[in-house]
Amino acid sequence: MSNIIAIVGRPNVGKSTLFNRLTESRKAIVDEQSGVTRDRHYGHSEWNGRRFSVIDTGGYVRGSDDEFEGEIRKQVEIAVQDSDLVIFVVDVEAGVTDLDDAVAALLRKSGKKVFLVANKVDHSQRANDSAVFYSFGLGDPYCISAINGSGTGELLDDIVLALPNEKDDFEEDIPKFAIIGQPNVGKSSLLNMLTGEERSIVTPVAGTTRDTIHQRYNKFGHDFYLVDTAGVRRKARVKEDLEFYSVLRSIRAIEDSDVCIFMIDAEKGVHAQDLAIFHLIEKNRKGVVIVVNKWDLMEKDNSSVKKFTDYIETKIAPFNDVPIVFTSVHEKQRVFKALEEAVRVYENRSRKIKTSALNDFLLPLIENYPPPTIKGKYIKIKYVTQLPTRTPQFAFFCNLPQYLNESYRRFLENKMREKFDFSGVPIEIYFRSKGKQED
Repeated sequence: MSNIIAIVGRPNVGKSTLFNRLTESRKAIVDEQSGVTRDRHYGHSEWNGRRFSVIDTGGYVRGSDDEFEGEIRKQVEIAVQDSDLVIFVVDVEAGVTDLDDAVAALLRKSGKKVFLVANKVDHSQRANDSAVFYSFGLGDPYCISAINGSGTGELLDDIVLALPNEKDDFEEDIPKFAIIGQPNVGKSSLLNMLTGEERSIVTPVAGTTRDTIHQRYNKFGHDFYLVDTAGVRRKARVKEDLEFYSVLRSIRAIEDSDVCIFMIDAEKGVHAQDLAIFHLIEKNRKGVVIVVNKWDLMEKDNSSVKKFTDYIETKIAPFNDVPIVFTSVHEKQRVFKALEEAVRVYENRSRKIKTSALNDFLLPLIENYPPPTIKGKYIKIKYVTQLPTRTPQFAFFCNLPQYLNESYRRFLENKMREKFDFSGVPIEIYFRSKGKQED
């Protein structure tokens, strides 16, 4: 189980600055996805050998000042429910505000481990001023300056000590498929259809205490775990804020899976929130199958499937080499096709291409379509190999890796997808100096 830390607090206390500080502790695992406005609110961090996810709730609070309290209250409730621990950020310059008091009251009642962080402490007098925050009853405040990083090392030291041990209740060699999507898209119906028959051979996994359901599916020749977020909207007060809710719940399920069965509603189409979830899947390098549910409710003609497929591929571009299955879970139409595609994507994600096969295919192609000349310099790619990673990643060794641009990277990826079946799987391509083949 992956660990999730939520950063909460009222606006303008420095939550996003702290988020950036924490996630940049390992820049290699922070992947900003251009054009996805909420990606900056979710990232990974690693400290003292512990890797965890960080959520900045601040970016999800919108509206005028008089709406902030209600919005923040909902965010805190959701964050407390779905995270392993909470960082509560306050502003030492402003002192204690009514909104701070309201957030603190929610956190005290939660019983969740809370780290109280007094931000903007950049000299000794402000450290003394932080004493006012003892009134929250949340323990000693950590005095930090998120903008320059002072104090964050001690904070991180204590955070990783407080994180619960990650549990792995799965057998490693069995695929883990997550059912992902916005509320009311049909996730519960899909799960019930898959597990409703012969329930004796469906074994719940013990230890799944955070409302994400894990079930063993073992029939019709398949054997995998279902990682499900359906049916967990128990509290009426959180359902109003579906955007933040579905993102936070999806993060947990995505990180615990190999392949995501990503469901969208045919009647509603692809919205910004669907794209945010899709890019979370891509960012985490998980396999994905898109399931267009409630297709039976649509008026159709001979070209409907192609038109809707083109519409989805345009929305999710540039990563649009993704299987798309049109289903009606209610009518039991093409549901097992979705499972078959998920199994195929799992196999694609595990695919290893021999170095000789890569070079035999790619080097002649590169010779015929070389990278563009930059400042009169010719870029020569000499060697290609797949890296020994769990997901498909490739290194192209060349003389001037710094001059290879994103468009050429995309060209190489597309050619590899045409030749080798990586449908539904994000591919990572790295350009390296030809003198670093030993890396």
